[in-house]
Parts: sequence; C-alpha cells; structure tokens
Amino acid sequence: MATRTIRIYGDELLRKKSRVVGEINQRILLLIKDMKETMYISNGIGLAAPQVGILKRIVVIDIGDGPIALINPEIIEMEGSQIASEGCLSIPGTQENVDRPQKVKVSALNELGEKIVIEGEGLLARALCHEIDHLDGILFIDKAIEGEE
Repeated sequence: MATRTIRIYGDELLRKKSRVVGEINQRILLLIKDMKETMYISNGIGLAAPQVGILKRIVVIDIGDGPIALINPEIIEMEGSQIASEGCLSIPGTQENVDRPQKVKVSALNELGEKIVIEGEGLLARALCHEIDHLDGILFIDKAIEGEE
C-alpha cells in the first residue's frame, strides 16, 4: 500500500465526471487499498478516487465503524434533511454548512464484485452523499448554505 497525493481545490480534475468501473482487477483493488491508507493518514472519513487523480467511480468511507469501499455507488433512496458543517480533504481549512438527507440507501459493488446495498443515517448518510458527489465533479462548497448547525 502507498499513500497518494490528494488533489486540492482548483485542480480541474476535481470538476470532472468519473467513469464507471467495468472490471474489478488488481489495479482497482490496489487503488482502493491506497485510498484507504491515504484517507487514514490524512485524518479523513471519506475519499473519492478523483481526489487522488483517478476518474473512476470508487469511494472509501470510515466514520469509525470500519472501512467501506464502494465501486460504482448510486444513491437509490433519500429521506429527511440534516444541516451540518462539512469539510473536505481537497479543500483544507474550509468548513461550510450543507443540507444533506438524514437517511440514504446506496447500491454499489463491493471489492469482491458483489452487489450490495448500504443504508446510512446521520454522519454516514452525509459522508456517502459527499463522496458520491465527488464522482460527478460536485464539491461540498457548491451546496453550502447560510444557516446554523
């Protein structure tokens, strides 16, 4: 495993749409391992492949319950609303309030290529939405709102 360089706001790659992963091979699995290590070393709770310069639909998340790797994630259900402060490893030093769903259901492939459905609430729902947005070139500052937490 190796850490990868996190792209910083202003890098045009962060605004591009990521491509669907067609095959889960050793390169994809190595990328996921590297992304996890990079996320942990950077003290993040999530990281999307575009943040390390790879335009593939892959995210890793760990809100404290162990790492989740999602390949080709897609939000299939959203419910409720929560406003809270967010930050991003690609926009260091910036925190903004963002309105996200309170609950989400996400369909994806795991590292074994199995179709899974993850239901997230609260912080996990927020992290899932934040990271999946990265795959479409959307940054949390695009969704920042005025208001209190």
